[in-house]
Amino acid sequence: MNDNRQFAPATQRNREPILEVLSEVLPAFGTVLEISSGTGEHAVFFAPRLVPRLWIPSDPNPMARASIAAWREHCPAENLYPPIALDVCAPVWPVEQQPLPEALQDLDLQQHPIRAIVNINMIHIAPWRACLGLLAGAKRLLPPKGILYLYGPFKQVGNHTAPSNEAFDASLQMQNPEWGVRNLEDVVATAQTHHLALVKTVAMPANNLSVIFQRTQD
Repeated sequence: MNDNRQFAPATQRNREPILEVLSEVLPAFGTVLEISSGTGEHAVFFAPRLVPRLWIPSDPNPMARASIAAWREHCPAENLYPPIALDVCAPVWPVEQQPLPEALQDLDLQQHPIRAIVNINMIHIAPWRACLGLLAGAKRLLPPKGILYLYGPFKQVGNHTAPSNEAFDASLQMQNPEWGVRNLEDVVATAQTHHLALVKTVAMPANNLSVIFQRTQD
């Protein structure tokens, strides 16, 4: 059997600090939807450590979903669902539709509603419209007090927080001019228009931030 698992070295460095923050900020029950799960290494690490929460990984890339599925087979967890195809820019996500994707057929979202969305290292390696799609989806899906968790590098007050982040930003924009490290204040201001209030930011390894939003009342 071919092993479709992919490996992201940064996962080994950041998974424990991220888990520490998630354990503090996530609602105690319900379903967590992970957007842009990538290799799947975070999903298989977090899910069994965040029981009784349920965890849905997702990614638009078929190769990433194959990697997530392979990791899930290698490190099974009862609360970890198979990956679903999800384009964050779509106006309606698969978890909002009926019937649910086949991978989620045995999940009752009425009984276990999505109470949190987790997105790690995406919005800087994607066009700005991906961030807008993420915030719009969080507004649609999350109940009041639901949590949106972002992780990655950010500029603050328009400035990079470290020379390494500035170099990383330049390399991203060379690959694609629509990519780049986002200004935290821009993300926070846009989130507010989607009824998402900033709860706090937490300094993380390698000059990254955890940014936690909470869904407010409409």
